[in-house]
Amino acid sequence: MKETITKIIAIPAGVTVQLGEVLLVKGPKGENRLALQYPKIRLAVVDNKLQLIAEKDTKPFKKLLGTLAALIANAIAGVQEPFIYRLRACYSHFPMAISVSGKELTVKNFLGEIVPRRLTLLPDVTVKVNGSDLEVVSTAKELAGQTAASIEQLCRITNRDRRVFQDGCYIISKPK
Repeated sequence: MKETITKIIAIPAGVTVQLGEVLLVKGPKGENRLALQYPKIRLAVVDNKLQLIAEKDTKPFKKLLGTLAALIANAIAGVQEPFIYRLRACYSHFPMAISVSGKELTVKNFLGEIVPRRLTLLPDVTVKVNGSDLEVVSTAKELAGQTAASIEQLCRITNRDRRVFQDGCYIISKPK
């Protein structure tokens, strides 16, 4: 039985990976920081390849290595080409207006409400509004996905028939 298991992730040209307390991935489109602090898993950079080494060859360590490898692969992919989520604002009863100022997204006149709904955007995430279409862009897949989901939840309808009141913001496109 093997005592250690290893996963290897190739680092493409133009991307640098620095190890430390926080894994720093820099590329042409930005940078990502990952706090990977697992005492029984070591990281090493050898010949433009990142090695993840676990001390034991057990099922929990294999699962953890797979998760960490996916997170690091997403960070590397994000600094090469940012992740983009597209949303569409739909309304049939009251015309709503969506605007972004600084790090705050505002939805006005949602279902005729007087008080606007507000959302503070996560760091390193940009939201662009083109009419009724929204575009969430970030180098970190988790941050882009969480922001898109938060926008979708911001315009959630309760205590009404969903078949009649279909107003809201909905995700129409996710990154592959």
